[in-house]
Amino acid sequence: MNHPLNSVAGDTGCARASGIFLVLLLALSGCALPNPAPHPVVYDFGPGALSAPARSGPRHAAPLAVAEIEASPALDSSAVLYRLAYADAQQLKAYAQARWSMTPAQLLGQRLREQLGQRRAPLNPGEGSAVSAPGPLTAALTLRVELQEFSHLFETPQKSAGLLRLHATLTQASRSGETALAQTSVIVQRPAATPDASGGVRALTAAADAAVQEIDEWLGRMMDAAR
Repeated sequence: MNHPLNSVAGDTGCARASGIFLVLLLALSGCALPNPAPHPVVYDFGPGALSAPARSGPRHAAPLAVAEIEASPALDSSAVLYRLAYADAQQLKAYAQARWSMTPAQLLGQRLREQLGQRRAPLNPGEGSAVSAPGPLTAALTLRVELQEFSHLFETPQKSAGLLRLHATLTQASRSGETALAQTSVIVQRPAATPDASGGVRALTAAADAAVQEIDEWLGRMMDAAR
């Protein structure tokens, strides 16, 4: 006949062994579970001006409508794009863990309006029907921009730059539609400090700021010449 203490000891040992087995099973199951995918880092062009700009004098006082920037289908997303020119420059790729907060065209449009707002109040197309300043500019002017390239371009695995290419057209309203007054193409490259998404984003932001400045200066020359 088994002693009662032996039965208690046996039950305790079985319970302990079962507990250890359960712990091991849970640990193994936890190791088998897939890790959650990391969330993409979201970038924009930064805060921009930290104080309201004081608009300058009458040289750039003529109202100007700024149309939404158009972009090729490849750029019509929030993906941060790059090209490996040393391997296949014709292939656009997207960083898996980086995103713009909006499409590049929308971000560039914000920056452009901010820059132009230092000299005038940018309008939306159709808001201004006539220019109040005297002179040949008696019909509404509209700036139209097409974004053609906006990518992190790698010349080598360690040397890269942010590349922006756009085409700008200044038009004037007429009874028959719009007439192109002037056109310009802007190509800007800015070196990337690091060969990754973060370096590409900062280089593209610098390229966008330089392009916006170039468009603003070009507009000033065109509107001065038309007066």
